[in-house]
Amino acid sequence: MCGFTGFTKVGENAEAILTEMMNRIIHRGPDSEGKYIDDDIAMGFRRLSIIDITDSGNQPIFNEDGSLVLMFNGEIYNYRDIRTQLEERGHTFRTNTDSEVLIHGYEEYGEELLNKLRGMFAFIIWDKNKKELFGARDYFGIKPFYYGKIGSMMLFGSEIKSFLAHPAFKKELNTTALENYLTFQYSPTNETFFKNVYKLPPAHFFRFDGKKLTIKRYWDVHFNADSTPDMDEWVRRISETFEDSVKAHKIADVEVGSFLSSGVDSSYVASVANVDKTFTVGFGEDEKYNEIGWAKEFSQYIGKENISKVITPEEYWDNISKIQYHMDEPLADPSCIALYFVCNKASEYVKVVLSGEGADEIFGGYNVYKEPLGSRAYKALPMEIRRGIGSAAAKLPHKRGVNFLIRNGQTLEERFIGNAYIFTPEERKNLLKITTDAPDPSAITAPFYARVKKKDEITRMQYLDLHMWMAGDILLKADKMSMANSLELRVPFLDRKIMELAEQIPTKYRVSRKNTKLAMRRAALAAAPEKTANKKKLGFPVPIRVWLKEDKYYELVKAMFTSETAESFFNTDELVKLLDDHRSGEYDNSRRIWTVFIFLKWYDVYFNSDVENRGADIFS
Repeated sequence: MCGFTGFTKVGENAEAILTEMMNRIIHRGPDSEGKYIDDDIAMGFRRLSIIDITDSGNQPIFNEDGSLVLMFNGEIYNYRDIRTQLEERGHTFRTNTDSEVLIHGYEEYGEELLNKLRGMFAFIIWDKNKKELFGARDYFGIKPFYYGKIGSMMLFGSEIKSFLAHPAFKKELNTTALENYLTFQYSPTNETFFKNVYKLPPAHFFRFDGKKLTIKRYWDVHFNADSTPDMDEWVRRISETFEDSVKAHKIADVEVGSFLSSGVDSSYVASVANVDKTFTVGFGEDEKYNEIGWAKEFSQYIGKENISKVITPEEYWDNISKIQYHMDEPLADPSCIALYFVCNKASEYVKVVLSGEGADEIFGGYNVYKEPLGSRAYKALPMEIRRGIGSAAAKLPHKRGVNFLIRNGQTLEERFIGNAYIFTPEERKNLLKITTDAPDPSAITAPFYARVKKKDEITRMQYLDLHMWMAGDILLKADKMSMANSLELRVPFLDRKIMELAEQIPTKYRVSRKNTKLAMRRAALAAAPEKTANKKKLGFPVPIRVWLKEDKYYELVKAMFTSETAESFFNTDELVKLLDDHRSGEYDNSRRIWTVFIFLKWYDVYFNSDVENRGADIFS
């Protein structure tokens, strides 16, 4: 696993500027570095050696005549098959890396290469003859790709922080992203928190000829259920396809480990992968927040060593700023910090870990997916009546029964924007002092819903999560937290062949009123004990709601909520009220508090410190 950065419109001091940009992402690739600079472009690379760990695997990589230059972050799991095909067509390879198939494959197939790949990737290819830059991001968005425009110059890279080292880059906050974030808990559009910096969407490629930037989608998910096979047949197909994916994801010239919680996803991965070590973290001794006991028991069941760590509250809170630095953008998912610690522990033993991300989105695993199947009698009421009841209920304190009435008085497109809905548009306007042009959340989700408008509600929810929640939250933290620890994280559920299979599974084999991931859980039973395969989903539990009631952390957050920075963006009286109401037990405001707090911590790192000049050194 690696990282790259660079820019077009090369001028004076190009090598020195590129070196500074590369130094900002050294954590992504501490093993070696590579550069390519000509009159039109400067490209820098940091390498974490996984496949072909000799110097021959270093980048940049060139085609036979040197006219194409490649830099690549990721792994191509079917590279041997593609290489064989390319060699039969006359291509000559200089290395044994998976990287080299990209440059010869592009030479042979052009953009059609992308649909031949199996893996996770973000890469760039510079065509010296055409003076054209081509880049692409993998199907699901496992690997990040950012770009910025400064006049006619283009910046590009694996992490935004590298852009800060370029003297022409002007660091400005994108306040529209802030308002969107307050609802979604992450940045939900292709814009970022930095003005003029964007994310290349998953399953898209671009071309840049020095003047015009063209971006195009090359792949999408298509749910088309096949009602012919029965449950047993789907279980058999899942088992075979998943075992094949795990085998592909274990390809490496270094030792591979696996993350392990108490849930079915990571347990299934760890069992099928037959890794030597599993890694787990937790908090305190309460089983709600500590899955170490479960993980150790399961590791013993599959005959593997489990290495664990109990994270103290002090460790968690003391590392928030450093973690926000590595995230590039604020992410209010409390499990992000826990993930940092399990990556940190794993990095002491291995270079590669497998993880269970993606199973919920692909196979229908979130508990909220059961919602469309419940309360049929109430849903039989006309929408006008339910909407009126919901509007009245919205004026009451939001508790479980009240939330039921509110949500059932709305259409799916109105109520579901993903797994997090922190502040409504009205609430965030009341909270903010500043005015932005942020759209309504439904306007952001509308294009995705439009593509699956004829599908059932559960399928539409999954499609939205696959395109927004998974890339914006789940995979963002997976990449940034693993790379912060120079660790490669692989996700065998997020395999194109698995997605092609899952697209065909009827909804009734995905979700019922009682459980989720029905067919996948049945497949996991062959590899995991029943209590693990059928265990209710916990996520990555973190005791934020408990800590915020303790004096130490209440005062710490209150100080941030009444700071000069907070005053410049928020009505701080409203922030303190959220905090006090939570402490008194009147409401569980923990997620709302955390969303604002994380933004303020991130802002301090990127706008109130010397991050441009010192980078990660500001935490030493």
